[in-house]
Amino acid sequence: MSIEIKVPVLPESVADASIATWHVKPGEAVSRDQNLVDIETDKVVLEVVAPEDGQISEILQGEGETVLAEQLIANFVAGVKAGQEVSKAEADAAPAVEEGDDALSPSVRRLVAEHNIDISAVSGSGVGGRITKEDVEAFIKAKPAAVAKAPSAPAKAPTPAPALNGRTEKRVPMTRLRKRIAERLLEAKNSTAMLTTFNEVNMAPIMSLRKQYKDVFEQRHGIRLGFMSFYVKAVVEALKRYPEVNASLDGDEVVYHNYFDISIAVSTPRGLVTPVLRDADKLSVAEIEQGIKELAVKGQQGKLTVEELTGGNFTITNGGVFGSLMSTPIINPPQSAILGMHAIKERPMAVDGQVVIQPMMYLALSYDHRIIDGRESVGFLVTIKELLEDPTRLLLDI
Repeated sequence: MSIEIKVPVLPESVADASIATWHVKPGEAVSRDQNLVDIETDKVVLEVVAPEDGQISEILQGEGETVLAEQLIANFVAGVKAGQEVSKAEADAAPAVEEGDDALSPSVRRLVAEHNIDISAVSGSGVGGRITKEDVEAFIKAKPAAVAKAPSAPAKAPTPAPALNGRTEKRVPMTRLRKRIAERLLEAKNSTAMLTTFNEVNMAPIMSLRKQYKDVFEQRHGIRLGFMSFYVKAVVEALKRYPEVNASLDGDEVVYHNYFDISIAVSTPRGLVTPVLRDADKLSVAEIEQGIKELAVKGQQGKLTVEELTGGNFTITNGGVFGSLMSTPIINPPQSAILGMHAIKERPMAVDGQVVIQPMMYLALSYDHRIIDGRESVGFLVTIKELLEDPTRLLLDI
């Protein structure tokens, strides 16, 4: 039975997509629900799986091609069991692929450029000897071993090289996600009146509370107690007090949101994404920690859905995990503000009239001055500071 393989239905905000990687080739037997192809959108990578046990008979759209929702990209024949040998006649019938960079997919060209690979040394396992992304990745993994096994040559005096030999360049195509990130950053800079206000917070109370209860917390809830749950709790309380920061502009209207969907900036192999922790005001500390962990794992695995990346009223980004001491985060449109957390460093601070060494962290709030005035922005940041320096307030709602 012949089955058409089509691009999944794309959300309204996604106009088109690209074929990222074909994981199977024509004639190769696959199992039901096995991933056939990755389709990259501006936000996520979608997997298209096999509808039945069988094999792809024809690929109609190659890697790097731009496709639309529900567009036909391959034909599939059901009924071939997984593991069944493909006949030599079927393999020989595959069209040959011309050699050269033009025959390589964008993902393959990117890997070749990044690792400075001589493509002629890579054996292709694709249709007609085509070099696939998996072939290049296998070559990269095997390269150190091949070098280690090579017999050592007698030492020779180094030959002086021209001074400019080391000046090389490489060009790597931008991914759709990176292009989208670039567009949104420019949009934020050009379409908002963005300002950033700073403050500092003494993290000693939070660190002491965490140290005291982290073992019991993990035993009780099965999740590690981190700092992000305190940040989210403090942000939600501050948003309740300053609804302008939780609002957004829609033309000439200000839209005030009576719910608290918090975007959490997550670094992934494909770039920075901001999945949404929905109804954060209704979540316990353990539920917040679990939700953030699930979003982070999905981000690393490329499993985030469009729905998980859509929406959000306010963003928290934590550059401190990379060692950032201070930054000016850029607003994530159409949101009106973003909070930047940073590295916790021991610094001399004034406490009760005495100079003492305390774990200090800088806070940075970037906001759209068209909708948020200085009073609201500073008051919001001071509220965050006070709640983190006295976390009991979060429990007593004061």
